[in-house]
Amino acid sequence: MIGFLVSAIKIIFVLGFLVLIHEGGHFLVAKLFKVHVNEFSIGFGKELFSRKKKETKYSIRMIPFGGYVSMLGEEERSDKEGSFSELSIPKRIAIVAAGGLVNIVFGITVYFLLVAVAGNFYSTKVDTLKEDYGAYIAGIREGDEIVKVDGKKIHLYTDIREILQKSEGREITVDVKRKDENLQFKVTPTEEKTKNIGIYLGTEDQASTKIEYIYKDSPAKSVGIKVGDNVKRINNKEITNYNEIIEEIENSDGEIEVIVERNGEEKSFKLTPTEVSDYYLGTTFKEDDKSILNRLYYSFWETKDFGFALIDNVKQLFTGNISTDQLMGPVGISKTVAGTSNIRDFIYLMALISLSLGITNLLPFPALDGGKILLLIIEAIRRKPLKENTEIAIQMLGFSLLILLSIYVSYNDIIRII
Repeated sequence: MIGFLVSAIKIIFVLGFLVLIHEGGHFLVAKLFKVHVNEFSIGFGKELFSRKKKETKYSIRMIPFGGYVSMLGEEERSDKEGSFSELSIPKRIAIVAAGGLVNIVFGITVYFLLVAVAGNFYSTKVDTLKEDYGAYIAGIREGDEIVKVDGKKIHLYTDIREILQKSEGREITVDVKRKDENLQFKVTPTEEKTKNIGIYLGTEDQASTKIEYIYKDSPAKSVGIKVGDNVKRINNKEITNYNEIIEEIENSDGEIEVIVERNGEEKSFKLTPTEVSDYYLGTTFKEDDKSILNRLYYSFWETKDFGFALIDNVKQLFTGNISTDQLMGPVGISKTVAGTSNIRDFIYLMALISLSLGITNLLPFPALDGGKILLLIIEAIRRKPLKENTEIAIQMLGFSLLILLSIYVSYNDIIRII
């Protein structure tokens, strides 16, 4: 019972707080431009609490997955003083964009501070080498500091990993600093092959035998294995944990049989794992000291990578590299928040959700803030607004599509949980 209450408090706090700062962004900028705000609400549905101060009603409603700021002249145009529709287009864009921007700034700031306070800072200075791997063979030695790879400046050791995977094993140029010398080496990355069937079983510390995601164009996808299936046996071996799945797939030779449990029934699938190549220099890197300058340096570059990784994920969704099956809605977010075991993970997740919320909300899709901004840009180009009925119809279409997507995503979230 106590565990349930703690989980509920965590979920309500995260969702409520992020909605509060999002709607607070809209509200404060609207007030800055002297717009009449009718209502500031956290949540939807039945009203639980409200208080009116001056012209604005402040309310808390039953469903915590959202909120709104209702302004005079926002839904229906008005020529009254304090009307949103009477403002200049740049001011209206500023009000609409403020919510998402507040979420983005909050997420970036929290992540930066989290890394600065609790991060482990690994330099690009070589600590150890494997003698049969590319770096040692090329002549790189312990203590060398890698400063460039293929002409690209290296800030974090993870930059090296990214370049190596993109190299696909081709020879790369590595610039290092050795004491007072600047040296350059031609290195052929060492290939390591692993096998997989295209399933995701959760993060390493929370992984189970239940399939959370299935990757596009994977062997598992092609034979009909589904999200929510529970892996019971591989090649007649009973599976009890995540590591046994990885081990059986890795040690397989050709076709394997995977038995899963789905809705209380066992289903059998035969498939052949694919081989995936990863590329390595064969190095480990030294941990740097936690001076103030280092905290600022590493936090800046890690935060940059964090933000751009989220933007890249959004791009991949639209290019089809990430399927809608991999999206997570309020149900999945709630489960993940409830599953956090320490304050660091909880804060990290809050930053991740806030940044994701901000980026997603600014996408140019009807019913999202980004869609409203797009309509305002169209109005600026046309030098006159769209017909009010047309604008309402576009927003309603977008809203309907979002509701359908939310239902679909929530269904997938529930399937993963049960």
